[in-house]
Amino acid sequence: MQKALLLLILLFGLSGFTPADNGRAIWVVLQGSSLTVNGSTNINTFQCVIPNYSMPDTVSLLRSSQKGVQLPMNGRLNLNIEDFDCHNKMMTSDLRKTLKAKTYPVLTVRFLSVNGFPDLKNPAKITGIVDITLAGVTKRFEINYLFSSEEKQQIQLKGDQQIHFSDFNLTPPSKLGGVIKAKNELKVEFILHLKPLA
Repeated sequence: MQKALLLLILLFGLSGFTPADNGRAIWVVLQGSSLTVNGSTNINTFQCVIPNYSMPDTVSLLRSSQKGVQLPMNGRLNLNIEDFDCHNKMMTSDLRKTLKAKTYPVLTVRFLSVNGFPDLKNPAKITGIVDITLAGVTKRFEINYLFSSEEKQQIQLKGDQQIHFSDFNLTPPSKLGGVIKAKNELKVEFILHLKPLA
C-alpha cells in the first residue's frame, strides 16, 4: 500500500546522488505522495485514496557490491486509515469500518529489502519485500517498483500490489443484506516522492 505505497529508497547509487557515511543512503518521503486502493463490487468499481501523505518518514538502504543479493532496507510508512477518501461518504465510512479504523487506526508498510538499484537512464522494475500491517495482522508481500527522475534531484517511485481483505482476516463490506457486496481483491497503488538527506 501509502504509506502502498510505498514502499522504497534504494537510489543512492544513481549518478548525481551521494551516499551517506558507511555506505548507507537515507531518503525522506516528501509531501504529495499518495496511496490508492482500487476495488470492485458485484455491480461497479470504486477507488479510495489518501491523496497527500505528509508524514516525515525516512527510509535507508545499505549498499552492497555483490550482485544477486537482497539489499537490506530500514524504514516504514504509517498511514492513517481515517485519511482514506472514497469520493462517496457512505463508501468511505464502510471502508474505514471494514478496516477497523477505530481499533487499528494506522496501516503500516515496513520496507525490508530490494533486489537491486534502479537505473534512471534505463528504467526497469525492481522488486522489493515489505511487511504490511492492517487491522492488527501483518503479511509479507513482494512489491514491484518503478522509478523515474523528477526536478531538483527528486525521484518518483510508483509501486503496486494486489492484496485481499481475507489476507488480514477482514470480510469485504456489503450493503442491502448482501445485494451489493465488495469483492475480496484490492489493488494497492502508491506514488512516493523521494529526496536524499544531506
